[in-house]
Amino acid sequence: MSLITQMAIQARQAAAQLRAASAESRTAALNLMAQKLIECREAVLAANAADLADAAAMPAAFKKRLTVDDKVFDYMVSRLQKAAQLPDPVGKVLEERLMPSGLEVRKVSVPIGVIAMIYEARPNVTTDAASVAIKSGNAVILKGGSESLRTNLVLAQAMRSAAAAAGLPEDAVQFINTADRAAVNELLKLDEYIDLVIPRGGKSLIKAIAEGTRIPVLKHYDGICHLYVASDADCRMAVELVINSKCQNNAVCNALETLLIDAALPVGSVQAIAEALREKSVEIRGCSEFRKIVPDCTAALDSDWDTEYLGNILSIRIVRNIAEAIQHIAEHGSGHTDGIITSSKLLADEFIANVDSASVLVNASTRLSGGGDYGMGAVVGISTDRLHARGPVGPDELCTYKWVAVGNGQLRK
Repeated sequence: MSLITQMAIQARQAAAQLRAASAESRTAALNLMAQKLIECREAVLAANAADLADAAAMPAAFKKRLTVDDKVFDYMVSRLQKAAQLPDPVGKVLEERLMPSGLEVRKVSVPIGVIAMIYEARPNVTTDAASVAIKSGNAVILKGGSESLRTNLVLAQAMRSAAAAAGLPEDAVQFINTADRAAVNELLKLDEYIDLVIPRGGKSLIKAIAEGTRIPVLKHYDGICHLYVASDADCRMAVELVINSKCQNNAVCNALETLLIDAALPVGSVQAIAEALREKSVEIRGCSEFRKIVPDCTAALDSDWDTEYLGNILSIRIVRNIAEAIQHIAEHGSGHTDGIITSSKLLADEFIANVDSASVLVNASTRLSGGGDYGMGAVVGISTDRLHARGPVGPDELCTYKWVAVGNGQLRK
């Protein structure tokens, strides 16, 4: 029996124990995860420094996602602590009814079982995935990218130690400690033991995983996120939201990639947005109509409307009206996060009704479409799928349900 198969079997056994574990023990495990992480701060930072040294030739955006500095480390700890404080997602009565026969019927939330998490670069996914899995009563098998192997190993060991200290099976958190791609290929064949695969990374990785397994895959595709600035938008608000959406962290999936500006927006507002972007050293790629107002920018190519830059580049297009903005998003968006800036409830409602994305925002930064800002604590990703979860995937989304029927001798007539 291979090591990967053995890990999957152990995860299945751990999932059975977790299913019966109390909410108190799972919460204790998350609090201990935060404590163990704090205790190994220096080891994590040292391991990450070594990973970054090996990745010196990689693009800046990649290295930004790979980096664990003091700020990122503290954020990881806070996510564990917040996840511990969330309501227990397991055992919730989702529906209940009393049938005419006297049969009591309940729909109750239960863990999915064993989750395989396959991801690139981001070490924080290791702690997020472990915490969300344990909170929701699932076992998790972690396979991070080779570039973050040292960092992930230290993090995973801390998570496993915390689970054991809380009286839960250590194998509830498993980490595949190899850069060998064959390990992923083998993992994807183990549908007998694994219930769900969640890939986090580039489109090519996600597509390869979805096409290479019989296990259900919860996909996290591109974040080609839009903001539409309506003609009645407040100029100051528009500038602030565009800058925050693009510049607060441009290497993440909910960063702004395309700005749509209504043709009736005052020219002064358009210029104010462009000037604010220049001050942040954002490269603007504009359509021909935009370049009539702001001539000193790069001409946008057709391919720009379909590009997730994950960097300091923004495509800008002038649209005739809200209908054209909605049509552009339908043709070029990825279904992740899209928003409108407007003073009109009528326009906002039209945008909400017609933009079919996992998150639709009104007068808010695209950077808010995440688990923490939605009150979900840690999440394992933002799903662009429609089934079974959509948008941020937290503990509730890693639960399914079962039907419980309680009678006193009822028979089928």
